[in-house]
Amino acid sequence: MYKKLLGQTAVYGLSAVLVRIFPFLIAPIVTKAFGPAASSPFVDWYSIAGVITVLLTHGMETSFFRFAQEENISKKTLVSTTATSILTAGLLYLILGYVFRYHLAAAFETPDQVNFLIIFLFILSFDAFATIPSAVLRLEGKPVLYMLSKVIGSLVYFGLVVFFIKWLPKFPNGILGLKYNPEIGVGYVFIANLIQSIVTLAIVGKEFLNFSLKSFDFKLWKKIMNYSWPVMVAGLAGVVNQTLDRQFLKYLLPEADARHQIGVYGAVYKIATFITVFRQAYQLGIEPYFFSSFKDKNNHKTYTVLMDIFVICNCLIFLFLMVNLQWISEKYLRNPLYYEGIEIIPWVMLGALFLGIYLNLSIWYKLSDQTRVGLYISLIGAGITIVINFLFIPQYGYWASAIAALVTFSSMMVISYIWGRIQYPIPYNTSKILMYLGLTISFSLISFYFFRTNYIVGNLFLLIFVGFILLKEKAIVNRILQR
Repeated sequence: MYKKLLGQTAVYGLSAVLVRIFPFLIAPIVTKAFGPAASSPFVDWYSIAGVITVLLTHGMETSFFRFAQEENISKKTLVSTTATSILTAGLLYLILGYVFRYHLAAAFETPDQVNFLIIFLFILSFDAFATIPSAVLRLEGKPVLYMLSKVIGSLVYFGLVVFFIKWLPKFPNGILGLKYNPEIGVGYVFIANLIQSIVTLAIVGKEFLNFSLKSFDFKLWKKIMNYSWPVMVAGLAGVVNQTLDRQFLKYLLPEADARHQIGVYGAVYKIATFITVFRQAYQLGIEPYFFSSFKDKNNHKTYTVLMDIFVICNCLIFLFLMVNLQWISEKYLRNPLYYEGIEIIPWVMLGALFLGIYLNLSIWYKLSDQTRVGLYISLIGAGITIVINFLFIPQYGYWASAIAALVTFSSMMVISYIWGRIQYPIPYNTSKILMYLGLTISFSLISFYFFRTNYIVGNLFLLIFVGFILLKEKAIVNRILQR
């Protein structure tokens, strides 16, 4: 079973890695071509994408997996009901966003970026429309087709960014009927992203064959919304915790300083992608299994083993990045104007590690239909994020944002663990997990602050940790290899 789950996770993982790796590779192209201030719209607009995406999908994806386990609900009815809900929200968003585009641009202190806003409207709408078809692929165990839909779109995105920003400027007279326009600048990234969204939606669109407005069930929709609205609000609070700090920087700092800090912070934050990619791959591959097996008597034992595997993999990724952080950061950023942000990366990545553990712990309230718990925890986290950013950004800038994220995610992790022990106890190997986390953090900070450019010593720490894991986890390693 573990081998099957890990195999499916590996396929989703490959898609998640490829989908994430292209934006990860795009960031250095942007930082090399544009300074922090010029690249700030790229970071600024995408920092609010999460809020809009959560509103447009309003918890329907998680609800789709939850209600797909109900035997009395047909697939066509479920797909039609959830998809209609998202399509309606997306169309309203498009219409209202376009009508009030100038007001919105002014409210976001970007009156000169109305064209970016319009492109953004369509990007997020098309991405939302693809949510349920993509969920159907995951539910039906079609990870390869799911992967292809994401990878092809990502290849288009990356290829167009390279063409627009690196190649097109080399042809003063234009090429293929196109001529580089410096006034568009980083806006070419938005154009490429829009084309990607259209391509991805076209690929998964055939899953709408199960869609019919006549099959929309209002009673089912109300039942789904009762389950999903706490997921949505929790998602909004989660976005505040993960990305809205860029907006705090914009509004709490002088304009010139804000643009610089947003550009630097957004660029170095991308290095944590390695950790978030694994987390996303794990969720994509494992979450459907959690819902399909929650009635299994032995599920708690499985959840315990999966948590061990999740933490170990995250610790290995984190430690590898930390002991090689200086050269990885310099190779990635490619522009000395961004190097000042390297100092905050350890704390950003540690926050991402704790966020991953929190999200893995959070399965208990989804399985027990207590999604309001996620709402409460996320709101607590949002409160911490807002207070720390509001109080300390004027003096400490993006350092305040980085520490706020760390404090927020560690608090949410602890609260979810304690609450889960009371409401839905799962016998996690807490002592062992804390030991692994302690060793990882200790080795990482010692390497970064005392042996930052001594990669022999740093990677020796990594090898010692790997050896220790192999000795402690012989049973899990043998079980995976034998199956």
